[in-house]
Amino acid sequence: MRYPDGDKAYVAADAAPLEAAGARFLVRGGRFECPEGTARSRTVVVGFDSYAGALECYRSPGYQAARALREAAADSDFIIIEGYRPETLP
Repeated sequence: MRYPDGDKAYVAADAAPLEAAGARFLVRGGRFECPEGTARSRTVVVGFDSYAGALECYRSPGYQAARALREAAADSDFIIIEGYRPETLP
């Protein structure tokens, strides 16, 4: 974990690139149980219209500036994963 208020700077900095990419928060902290495996103390899930859009946002100069603030403030895992699309199932 870490972040003695360093997360506030990150949250403020990531707002513009996420908004520009049409991102929406699906999970942002909250109560949870982890009956198997391990979990961090906080989980955030952000949805994008496409996998390519998520990658483009992550690679943008605006998000990379925010990323530097996140890395200075918190220990984290960051994963970009293609979402469920029922039309791709057999």
